Amino acid sequence: AMPFADGQFDGAYSMNVSMNIEDKAGFYREIFRVLKPGGWLVLSEVSQGPGGAITYPSPWARTAESSFLATPEETREGLEACGFVVTKFGDNIAESKAYAAKVRELVDRGEKPPHRAVSLIHGDLGDEAAKNMAEGSRNRCVIPIEVVCSKPA
Repeated sequence: AMPFADGQFDGAYSMNVSMNIEDKAGFYREIFRVLKPGGWLVLSEVSQGPGGAITYPSPWARTAESSFLATPEETREGLEACGFVVTKFGDNIAESKAYAAKVRELVDRGEKPPHRAVSLIHGDLGDEAAKNMAEGSRNRCVIPIEVVCSKPA
């Protein structure tokens, strides 16, 4: 449980968190609990796609045993089961591809250093994790999703 009283926050944002949490129902329930009525939750997460299992390491987990991807449908159902009203739900595949292409272009032109946060987390495995994520995206093993939902007023 989070160390906050019920109804403390106007909103919450989760970026690339839930894929490391096995008990997603508990995660969503706790967020729901600490939100004020009418409070919002925005999620930007990686979900399990239809293309099969991703190769590990990945940017969020070194092994399959430490990865807890949910499908987009499971994510939506889990949020709604906790009482959230989903107002926006979709993948942001096109945006992710465009961003990755822009970053590659900046690196190629020498306008951005080629370091990745993944390398800071995974050290020597960083390049492999980034490669596996790119391959997983191409093969639709993973799908980036964006969700906006709220706690009823």
